Amino acid sequence: MVKRNRRPRLGVCTDGRGVVAHVGARLLCDVADEFGLTAGLSAAMASTKQRRRGHDRGGVLVDLAVMLADGGEAISDLAVLRDQRALFGDVASVPTAWRTLEAIGAAQLAAIATARAHARARAWAAGADPGFYVMDFDATLVTAHSEKQGAAPTYKRGFGFHPLLVFLDATGEALAGLLRPGNAASNTTADHIWVLDQTLGQLPVDPDTVEVVARADSAGLTHGFVDACRARNVRFAIGHDLVEKIRNACLAVPPGGWCPAISADGTDEREDAHVAEITDLVDLSSWPEGTRAIVRREHPHPGAQLTFTDIDGHRFQVFVTDLTDPDVAYLEALHRGRGRAEKRICDAKDTGLANLPSASFAINTAWLALVLTAQDLMCWTKLLCFDGELALAEPKRLRYRVLHTAGIIVRHGRRHTLRLAANWPWTPELADAFTRLRALPLRT
Repeated sequence: MVKRNRRPRLGVCTDGRGVVAHVGARLLCDVADEFGLTAGLSAAMASTKQRRRGHDRGGVLVDLAVMLADGGEAISDLAVLRDQRALFGDVASVPTAWRTLEAIGAAQLAAIATARAHARARAWAAGADPGFYVMDFDATLVTAHSEKQGAAPTYKRGFGFHPLLVFLDATGEALAGLLRPGNAASNTTADHIWVLDQTLGQLPVDPDTVEVVARADSAGLTHGFVDACRARNVRFAIGHDLVEKIRNACLAVPPGGWCPAISADGTDEREDAHVAEITDLVDLSSWPEGTRAIVRREHPHPGAQLTFTDIDGHRFQVFVTDLTDPDVAYLEALHRGRGRAEKRICDAKDTGLANLPSASFAINTAWLALVLTAQDLMCWTKLLCFDGELALAEPKRLRYRVLHTAGIIVRHGRRHTLRLAANWPWTPELADAFTRLRALPLRT
């Protein structure tokens, strides 16, 4: 017996009017407009435009950033916006987008960063300020599948780039990024200091008045970077390699010197994990005054590959910090949260970082700035326009639930109304997001 098709038979016609897709991406466009990002990018790119006619290049950059946030992987994906003029307005062609990226030099990159900082200040004034400022520094590898300027062999025997990125832990905002060749060292002091300064320029807060923390793995543990943090009144919490003197200090901790480690949210004690301060057991005189060393020991998870540093069945991890809180368990949990930076990097690669579009290093550097902008737009949208799961959603989930939603644009006189599908599960949340954005107390 042939089973009946569980799907209803459909007839197909081509008389639909006003039907549009990706209507949630229009919310990202509105976020850029409301927070002044579009106007700021227009000012940043004004000097590169020779004619009055044609597309505003700041608007082109916003459209590219929205395209990346919407899941686009190449400049040609801008067609998703361009083919829906009723929803997104006049969107540039692919050649125009290329020319816009080619026009971005060092001066424009600095102006784009300034525009992002001003938009961030408005977003924070509207309610996105987390009140807790921990900056995560981390590098990642981006594979190049063709010959590109600046691409080089990587330490993992690949070929591509080794960008250094900074994210704000509390919100996921992408604060700064530096595109580097694949053979760039992980612990280059000058690179860390450059992105530190770029990051501080993005924060609407002053490290002289509020506590700002730089958090990194052992690649950030250089005297130059730590001294730069101290000179800028930025606290630090940075991983330390298990060199011999550090291992000896860990083993010298008396049994009573360990206290239970706590979960990331501070509510529970972690099983078989303990924390101790080893500041008095190791020479830290070469580091800034007030530097402390803290160690965590725990049993490796089942199936983990043990190393020669896993003594007595324990795995040790050490970091140094100049934070003054006496609760070492809290400080260890704070530093352990650095693992969330890996998730931010995954989101960045899912928002355009994995596919640098050009053979030109300069264009790929401009592309990285757009990736950071796209991540900011998604973060501000989630923080200010959504609640619950959508406020925490990864890019893929947010795209499926709200950004790629379909609708119908209805015109009545001079008024345009976007009608969303009544039976789509997340229609109420998307409609409410547009309403919430327009009701935000934006600072001029």
